[in-house]
Amino acid sequence: MLGKSAAAKVPARGGVPMIADKSRDAGTMTGSKRRRRGRLVAAVLGIAVVGGGALYWYRDGTEGSDAGRAARGPGRIAVPVKVAVAARQNVPIYLTGLGTVQAVLTVGIHSQVDGKLLEVPFAEGQLVKKGDVLARIDPRLFKAALDQAKAKRAQDEAMLVAAQKDLTRFKTLALKSYESEQNVDLQQAKVDQLRAATDADAAAIESAQTQLDYTTILAPSDGRIGVRLVDAGNVVHASDTGSIATLVLTQPAAVLFTLPARALDDVRQAMRGNPLEVIAFDPDNQRQLSTGTLLMVDNAIDQTTATIRLKATFANADERLWPGEFVNARLLLETRANVIAVPASAVQRGPQGLFAWIVTSDDTAAARPIQVGSTTGDLTIVTSGLDHGDRVVTEGQYKLQNNAPVTVSAPPTAATGSAM
Repeated sequence: MLGKSAAAKVPARGGVPMIADKSRDAGTMTGSKRRRRGRLVAAVLGIAVVGGGALYWYRDGTEGSDAGRAARGPGRIAVPVKVAVAARQNVPIYLTGLGTVQAVLTVGIHSQVDGKLLEVPFAEGQLVKKGDVLARIDPRLFKAALDQAKAKRAQDEAMLVAAQKDLTRFKTLALKSYESEQNVDLQQAKVDQLRAATDADAAAIESAQTQLDYTTILAPSDGRIGVRLVDAGNVVHASDTGSIATLVLTQPAAVLFTLPARALDDVRQAMRGNPLEVIAFDPDNQRQLSTGTLLMVDNAIDQTTATIRLKATFANADERLWPGEFVNARLLLETRANVIAVPASAVQRGPQGLFAWIVTSDDTAAARPIQVGSTTGDLTIVTSGLDHGDRVVTEGQYKLQNNAPVTVSAPPTAATGSAM
């Protein structure tokens, strides 16, 4: 017997007994734990190295930057900035909406009678006056109808004259008892009938004359004629849906534009005073096209877009507003008098709210909390936090710190701007 030992019998394989060495297994497990502990230590050391390198890079980058050098004390490098001077001024408050130009009058030129189109004497795109000939239709059938109506009236008038003479004779004979009252009444009825027939003939003549007049199509108003859509030689009908041409009146012109529904109360309040000015700009807001006045506010809000429609009129003497053109309509709501205004780029937002960087008298930067009002175009009204003459930073704020020295890269400009 082997007795108690580190070796133990295990089932034989192929008749040969196998001995399991427990001490060797224990050594193998201890080595595995050591390898895992070594890998863990290596990982911790790697993280420490990477963290130290990042910290070194951050400190080195910060100390090497202008802002870092500016924060270290004497010998700091000044940060270049651009500034504007906060100034008291009158600031117009505008509301801007996208609109389209509409002609005050748009007329489709149609034929009111059937016939062959003989000529279209206008030139496409020309300005026409009220009463100018725009088209002529073959008038012969209508002239014949007029002549026939006139002849019928002459016939009835002749018969009326004869009937009136007979009535006079009947009345004379009736007074002498040579004619009965019944025949007198019958003759009176015949006279009345012929008189009504002549009245009908006059109406027929008027109708025929109107039809004949319709063969010459005249301009119903001053305006500019458009593209000719039907050429001479075609047969036109009163029932045609298409027009021969379109006439538009562009002087004056109108602009229909929209504003957010939340501006409705402000607009209605402002309309109680003087007429509101509306300026039309091109779609790029680069060129001023015309100046007019607000005409009306639509009677309902469009609930699908939460907008309200407004209409303004323009004299458009130079025809710079063209029907169908898209424009930006700028409504002057009010003018704020004697307020502090700064460029919109000077207003910054931080964790504590809005602020602006100012350049102090010793050319250092200081963050100043501010409160603002309306913004119109490039100008923002500052209600508190700034005084007249303060120099505010408009470019280069991201490098600034409190008390950091600054250098103005361009001469200070007054806080002015166009209201977009």
